[in-house]
Amino acid sequence: MVTKPKRIDILGVATASGASVRGCGMGPEALRVAGLLEALVELGHPIADHGDFRRIYPEISTNPSSWRLPDERKADVLELAERTSQAGYDILANGNFPIFVGGDHSIAMGSLSAVSRYSETKGKPIHVLWVDAHADYNTPDTSPSGNLHGMPLALLCGEPGFDDSFRGDWLGKIEPRNVTIFGARSIDREERRLLQARGVEVIDMRKIDQTGVVGLMQPILDRVKAANGHLHVSFDVDVVDPALAPGGGTLVPGGLTYREAHLIMEMLHDSGVVGSLDIVELNPFVDHGGKSATLLVDLVASLFGRSIMGEEPGPVEFVTGED
Repeated sequence: MVTKPKRIDILGVATASGASVRGCGMGPEALRVAGLLEALVELGHPIADHGDFRRIYPEISTNPSSWRLPDERKADVLELAERTSQAGYDILANGNFPIFVGGDHSIAMGSLSAVSRYSETKGKPIHVLWVDAHADYNTPDTSPSGNLHGMPLALLCGEPGFDDSFRGDWLGKIEPRNVTIFGARSIDREERRLLQARGVEVIDMRKIDQTGVVGLMQPILDRVKAANGHLHVSFDVDVVDPALAPGGGTLVPGGLTYREAHLIMEMLHDSGVVGSLDIVELNPFVDHGGKSATLLVDLVASLFGRSIMGEEPGPVEFVTGED
């Protein structure tokens, strides 16, 4: 039998400090407006909304945030990562299922650290399904842009090149061979070399076109089950084709179709191995009338049990501290 989580806890991380395009800091509120909480309640899940973490404003300033230096934006990202890591750890320790809502993908530095640290206390291996048009496996030495939203996986997988400011008790660790990047179609040259050297599985859009979602997803889910692992899903809106989801800052043509995206979420739901979730990079400023936000809410609902025939919702396995 697959058990439902005691409660779904939503934690917003309202930041665009890791990105080059402003606006995704409004993503958490846009998802609430699009009905994220209502969709989960309708499926019979108890929920708690923890509100949003934001960067601390130390003093009144007339200096626009867009003028902040890279070191200032880095400080924002790391301060939020530490807070997110602790808050996420507490959610997990209380037996609840965390949904981390961004914000740019740099929030995964904190969310995945929380999951990694907690899973270590339970003796469970952590597996990561990174559903994204990009691999986000650059380091400060390899990144063409220097934007931190392209670096969370490299940091968490222990790549060199990150200075001591990235270290601390809050930082978790992930085994690269337990990471699958799904839906990729834009990877930098040096990033590709790192991925190949570390054994990170990359399922790009060509493989999806050739094989289909089911044939590629099922082995991933089987590996997690065989390892009795915790699967963390990190879902970036830009994995979906921009014609369906225009509300992202780094759009790449040729993404997942509507049905492919829903099928991924439906298979994750049926697998019973998902224990935590990121939803990131929604930028309401460039969205078209809430089109992307509404799609993301529908996709989350599929992950948590919405189905055509209305079967009993919600078999998302969660191993609590009481097990």
